[in-house]
Amino acid sequence: MTERSALLRDLEALLFVSDEPVPSVVIAQSLGIERREADELCEELARAYEERGAGIVLRNVAGGWRLTTSPAAAPVIEGYVLASRHVRLTKAALETLAIVAYKQPVTRHQIASIRGVSSDGVLRALIERGLVAEVGREEGPGRPMLYGTTPEFLERLGLSSLADLPPLAPLLGAADEADAAGETE
Repeated sequence: MTERSALLRDLEALLFVSDEPVPSVVIAQSLGIERREADELCEELARAYEERGAGIVLRNVAGGWRLTTSPAAAPVIEGYVLASRHVRLTKAALETLAIVAYKQPVTRHQIASIRGVSSDGVLRALIERGLVAEVGREEGPGRPMLYGTTPEFLERLGLSSLADLPPLAPLLGAADEADAAGETE
């Protein structure tokens, strides 16, 4: 076995046992190589999975490298996940998560103002799922808690950073047009 093959094997094993994205610097330290070489190894392993049509893919998400299932295997995975303990997010949870994602850091009161209803229970559920976390306190009366998304949120959505979220402007424009169409009828 060549040194490169051994490094690829060790990289694959490291990524397999990790339950979160592994930053390149951690991979480099673990394998005793330079960070640049760690990124090159990850890219090479990702290409190898892609070329053979593997059931897993290696992606750079949330600031690190992570093994994920192949999009082509989605129907099988979806059936498995839906039959297991994983439950989809409710409409209220999705609304709240979207508000936090786009407005963060945001207070509980700001979320409730945007949604028009109390979101305390929904916010608690998102925190328990690890998608939202307390990120600080607002400077002001009462110093309310501020909330933001977590690396788990980025990972679950397959995003490298919040900058990868789709822009809101086109979506808001479509909503305004729909509202205007409803008013003229």
